[in-house]
Amino acid sequence: MANSLLDLLIQKCETHPDYGRYTELFNQLDPAAPPQIELVHRAAPPIHKCGKKLGIFSGSFNPLTLAHTRMIEDTVAKYQLDELLLLLAKANVDKSVFGLPLAARLLTVKKYAENRQRFSVGVSSHGRYIDKVTALKTIFPSETEFYFIVGYDTLIRIFDAKYYTDFHAELKELFIAARFIVANRAEADIQTIETFMAQPEICQYSAYVSSVLLPDAYAYMSSTEVRELLTHGENIKHLVPPSIFAMLDECLS
Repeated sequence: MANSLLDLLIQKCETHPDYGRYTELFNQLDPAAPPQIELVHRAAPPIHKCGKKLGIFSGSFNPLTLAHTRMIEDTVAKYQLDELLLLLAKANVDKSVFGLPLAARLLTVKKYAENRQRFSVGVSSHGRYIDKVTALKTIFPSETEFYFIVGYDTLIRIFDAKYYTDFHAELKELFIAARFIVANRAEADIQTIETFMAQPEICQYSAYVSSVLLPDAYAYMSSTEVRELLTHGENIKHLVPPSIFAMLDECLS
């Protein structure tokens, strides 16, 4: 086919009134400057008192999948989070930009979140979690409890020494400020997560890491699979939120 479904989805996003504004927003974010987070959609009501719980799901969303949304919604319920921030970083520590442009990803995430009262959407200039915490502290009230929601593959990267100048000093700073909630993935069940955190070098941080269990059907989903199906013109309705499928359906109608 002349244009893949992925191309059609991108073209659909490019016609949205906010696409140009979001593109400019990413252009203005500077990974070399102090960490910055800009909110493009805010929960109603947002956190405005000290000591509330903020969940942060920071991902590439290339695109958002039902695995992402199940992980988010289960965690909000299990840990009684007061607000959930979906955060898209301009600078990811180990992923280049391919597939959906950043502005298109932001549009699809916002489309999913805008009908959910406790959900906010933002963009980050930096990819490292400690830098995101620094930026979040300038936006949210003091003593806000930060809960990062991550998959097992991300948990491994958090404890990769190559991302740090002073491994334990920076990790201690991070875990003083935030907790992590880890979801199982196809290659890693809850026992795998617990075994990883029991390693002598990092077991001191295990008290700050909790888990959420995804059913197998979600644990095996991936954005890579969605992009491949889109490229080959195949159905993705069983893998993405209805809001994204509706955008694609509009392209074909």
